[in-house]
Amino acid sequence: MERLNSKLYVENCYIMKENERLRKKAELLNQENQQLLFQLKQKLSKTKNPNGSNNDNNLCSSSSGSGQS
Repeated sequence: MERLNSKLYVENCYIMKENERLRKKAELLNQENQQLLFQLKQKLSKTKNPNGSNNDNNLCSSSSGSGQS
């Protein structure tokens, strides 16, 4: 029984380590996505409104922050 517990403990540690690695990767991908969305919004606003006014409400605005790191 103790051997099984040790095996499960090691497996659990591996899973937690992998989970943390994937969490960090997801965070980096999210930051990159936010930055790309910010750049896209800037380009679209310049294309649609050459005079500098910003009336673009069609893009997804559910992101938190400005998208800059």
